[in-house]
Amino acid sequence: MESIVLGGGCFWCFDAAYKLVKGISSVEQGYSGGDIPNPTDEQIYSENTGHAEVVRLTYNPEIIALVEILEIFWTLHDPTTLNRQGVDVGTQYRSVIFYADEAQKQIIEAELQKYQPIWNNKIVTEISPFKSFYAASDYHNNYEINRPDFCQIIINPKLEKLRKKFAERIKD
Repeated sequence: MESIVLGGGCFWCFDAAYKLVKGISSVEQGYSGGDIPNPTDEQIYSENTGHAEVVRLTYNPEIIALVEILEIFWTLHDPTTLNRQGVDVGTQYRSVIFYADEAQKQIIEAELQKYQPIWNNKIVTEISPFKSFYAASDYHNNYEINRPDFCQIIINPKLEKLRKKFAERIKD
């Protein structure tokens, strides 16, 4: 098993989407990339910690390759908007990938170059070494189930896009 940490706006969307993907055994919502250990939700949203909302994916590379995970990443959010995804604005919503080692970094950088021509604007996704991960509070778990009103507006369109474009990668 391997892991990768991704951020692309609100972690609820990535959490709901990647849970559906074959080869991904766990999706954890949390925070990474900041300077304060064990930050609280309140500290994160004050934008003073440097952390981003992220998901940590644990996956089986024999079932799904990192390039396939990244293809979903580039598709489900806009990597050209700095510190913003839709109505969510702030550094905690930035597009970011935290790599575990040089091999992952090389794959990520190559994939970024591959996807840049698809976008009209420059991809601003931060690519940084992984240092730490702090789990989000329990309130955020299963948000797509606990808050269906939010999900219908924000998450469901992304899930529809995932199911349509990546049907062969969706769990049975």
